[in-house]
Amino acid sequence: MNVYELSQRRLEILFENFDNLYVSFSGGKDSGVLLNLCLEYMRKHGITKKIGVFHIDYEIQYQDTLDYVNRFLEANADLVETYRICVPFKVQTCTSMYQQYWRPWEDDKKDIWVRDMPEGSLTWRDFPFYTTDMWDYEFQARFASWLHQKKKAKRTCCIIGIRTQESFHRWRSINNNQNRFLGKRWIRQWPGGKICNAYPIYDWLTTDVWTANGKFGWMYNHLYDLLYMAGVPLESQRVASPFISQAISSLHLYQAIDPYTWGKMVGRVNGANCAAIYGKTSALGWQNVRLPKDYTWEQYMYFLLSTLPRETRDNYLEKLSTSIRFWRDKGGCLADDTIFKLQKAGVPIRVEEKSNYHTTKKPVKMEYLDDISIPEFSQIPSFKRICICILKNDHACKYMGFAPNKLEKHRRKKIMEKYQALLDNPENNDGKRL
Repeated sequence: MNVYELSQRRLEILFENFDNLYVSFSGGKDSGVLLNLCLEYMRKHGITKKIGVFHIDYEIQYQDTLDYVNRFLEANADLVETYRICVPFKVQTCTSMYQQYWRPWEDDKKDIWVRDMPEGSLTWRDFPFYTTDMWDYEFQARFASWLHQKKKAKRTCCIIGIRTQESFHRWRSINNNQNRFLGKRWIRQWPGGKICNAYPIYDWLTTDVWTANGKFGWMYNHLYDLLYMAGVPLESQRVASPFISQAISSLHLYQAIDPYTWGKMVGRVNGANCAAIYGKTSALGWQNVRLPKDYTWEQYMYFLLSTLPRETRDNYLEKLSTSIRFWRDKGGCLADDTIFKLQKAGVPIRVEEKSNYHTTKKPVKMEYLDDISIPEFSQIPSFKRICICILKNDHACKYMGFAPNKLEKHRRKKIMEKYQALLDNPENNDGKRL
């Protein structure tokens, strides 16, 4: 079977095993083709029960994306139940060295909102679980439990349009052997098994997405036409929050594609204009980052840290300390070819034979380097690497390969356990129902 036929079989499994289904719809190409697949399947099999559509409206987005979302949802109103979220949770930003996040739709900033809130949107007042400390990804997890409770469902599934081609992190998530539902690698169940996430197009390629849109005449976001005309490579065309690290290099395109929105963005989010001007230069850690004369990268790192506010500086130092301990005590898994290059360069390393990770690569223990000139530079611990993170305003240090830390994972686990307990016993919420 080809990937289209496989996706049809996967949707059959989802509709057979879950009484409550909803699609996470961003307005991008992947979630768009996924929603089209679901609606096509429903019409083909005579399913009239509406499917939920979960759309986080981040306030700031290309007008073409907003038009596409509105047009799509209106055209399929007979089969979709829309949850349009306009909530002032924390959203990551890499435009500022002073702020790690910004908040869309803040009540006290209504006078500088980029646009008016759409009619029928759900706000923080609609969600009793909302707190001002909540990040957008945390809200998504709690929303699933809230909707499961609201629908009085037996089993709920959030259908998500991620593809393993996009990143190794996504590939690893799909191929993890833990928490599989019905033994399927593309369905992950939460503790308790009542709520799952499903990824039915995980094996699609970018070309498959556009082939499907063309072959079936599906509605798609015409922003991608403009990105193509602007010279953005097919694999780099994304619809995402404009201020995350992956989007900074293309932030300047707002000025040409959507100047009206851009004019309001620069007064809405700290550092947006600076990031647009320098987002593709070495000033923000892109292209060739140059070391100032008479500095080592370690010295340059401490100089950069000295220019930051204390909270931001402490965040980077904590990440650095964690990384140093990791490479010294546990070791990072590297390919044999990379290990050979390190040995050839005379770098002191200790290669272990076994790893606790599911990989054929070998764990390598080593101290932090100042710099190293090999193609696998981004995989090797060096002070130059953290300098690049600081220049990029990459507060989470994703460039260094940081995933959510132990505290963040623990917090997420506790959240899921708490809401699973509420699902098992709805009255166990200080005497109140959600």
